Amino acid sequence: MNVLLIGSGGREHALAWKLRQSPQLGKLHAIPGSAAMKSLAECHAIAVDDFEKIYACCLAKKIGLVVVGPEAPLAGGISDFLGAKGIKVFGPSQKGAMLEASKQFAKEFMDRNSIPTAAFTALYDAAFAREKIKANQKYPVVIKADGLAAGKGVRICADEGEALEAVADFMERRIFGGSGSKVVLEEFLTGREASVLALVDGNSFLLLPVARDHKRLQDGDAGPNTGGMGAVCPVEISAPDLEIIKKEILQRFVDGIKKERIPFCGVIFAGLMFTPGGPKVLEFNVRFGDPETQSIMPLIKGDLLALLKACADGKLAGKELETSAQTCVSVVLAAGGYPEAPEKGKEITGLYKVPAGSLVFHSGTAIKDDGYITSGGRVLSVTAAGANLEEARKKAYAAVSKVSFEGMQYRKDIGV
Repeated sequence: MNVLLIGSGGREHALAWKLRQSPQLGKLHAIPGSAAMKSLAECHAIAVDDFEKIYACCLAKKIGLVVVGPEAPLAGGISDFLGAKGIKVFGPSQKGAMLEASKQFAKEFMDRNSIPTAAFTALYDAAFAREKIKANQKYPVVIKADGLAAGKGVRICADEGEALEAVADFMERRIFGGSGSKVVLEEFLTGREASVLALVDGNSFLLLPVARDHKRLQDGDAGPNTGGMGAVCPVEISAPDLEIIKKEILQRFVDGIKKERIPFCGVIFAGLMFTPGGPKVLEFNVRFGDPETQSIMPLIKGDLLALLKACADGKLAGKELETSAQTCVSVVLAAGGYPEAPEKGKEITGLYKVPAGSLVFHSGTAIKDDGYITSGGRVLSVTAAGANLEEARKKAYAAVSKVSFEGMQYRKDIGV
């Protein structure tokens, strides 16, 4: 079976690496792919929102399954467009993608379906938002841009001044464009976070190994919020909490999409907070996480493509996931100036010195003069697996020490 992978980042590089291991794979194609992915897939210079050209590519290359990586084409309706033309897609419908594309839609879905989450209020007007903030007596408080913001549209506000600044940035200065036209004011939850991903075929779910990412730029969770500076997988979860995740979050999610007739074949990614009162959903994403995917894929021993195809065929029920007993750590190397103004065009050295057994997934690189240069904010995900967390961290950071580029930023406490 020929497969088309949509996307070009570290998540897609990791997916391509795993899909290439499938005995069911004929030829792997990618749109647009990346310089680093060319050794794994035939890449096509087509925009991810040019659905007509993507469809033409599917016909020309006899694609049996399209796997969508990023959220933007899902929110744009790529699955509906290709599905209406008879192309099988692993990725939810446009309505399903609203669970990520609109924080309000997602929170109201959780509320209707009794999925545990933080208390919230949707705010449509900046003046009214300021009134609500001035009346608020409890801090910290969380303010979220309603729409897609590349993982950066969330502010944890310690006081009234920070909350008012977030409203001004999101709703008036529109630093995220139309995504901030309305905001969600949300109760601040405390505890440990985790990323719970599950494959869903519309009727059943299959839980993947649970990961934890590190959002802040600097050690000790300091500095600005980012798309993610690294991840570790798996994380330890108590038996009672795991039961809540399966029964009160994932099963209620599946029951909810069925009840509300939301077509959903793809990944549901629940960002959770393990609060003193149990696990609660911070947000939903509707695709593989980045950088979580880079730490999950090396632990999957079975055939990923077979599972994705089972989802597309509506035959996920009864399928099992074979995973490694190891622990995996992935460390993101980011460009100087990230996340506000990442520097590009910096020469990357040492990639060929990375020890065998470690993996380097490219998020933002390009080829120049037969070598790699930086071309994005998050540049590389350096990944290693070990018998335990300590060994995995040691191997990952040993690999990181071989790589260098001007302005390189990375956290030294991933997995701590």
